[in-house]
Amino acid sequence: PRSEGKSVIKTKWIFKNKKDESSLVIRNKARLVAVGYSQQEGIDYVETFAHVARIEAIRLFLSYAAHKDFTVFQMDVKRTFLNGILKEEVYVGQPLGFVRKQYPDHVYALDKALYGLKQALRAWYDVLSQFLIESGFQKGSIDTTLFIKNKG
Repeated sequence: PRSEGKSVIKTKWIFKNKKDESSLVIRNKARLVAVGYSQQEGIDYVETFAHVARIEAIRLFLSYAAHKDFTVFQMDVKRTFLNGILKEEVYVGQPLGFVRKQYPDHVYALDKALYGLKQALRAWYDVLSQFLIESGFQKGSIDTTLFIKNKG
């Protein structure tokens, strides 16, 4: 059962067929997502944002790195939103096909973000930022999406 005053966010299944180069279906995929548009600011979440690197910062950084002959690494993390740890109490309803008959009104309390939640981006950025800082990186003073690590 959920806490009083908290709304329950609905979920839905997203189905996709993964195909090979000849358009033959090689795998069926399913993803459970939160119906985030039903969330209310101030009740279900406090802050949301989309952190996007400024193109000026990227150009300046790459120019400087090329000038100094630095090695630059770029990464893409799969399923990033599923790694974000939520600060707020978030409850989702039982997914279609998984509703327990003896407890139809029960809900799930989320510890980590689901795709579709308004606070998923913020939660992931907080986890990534903390990890990079603990690993010796420094956050850029002008562009906080840029992390720099000095060697030596």
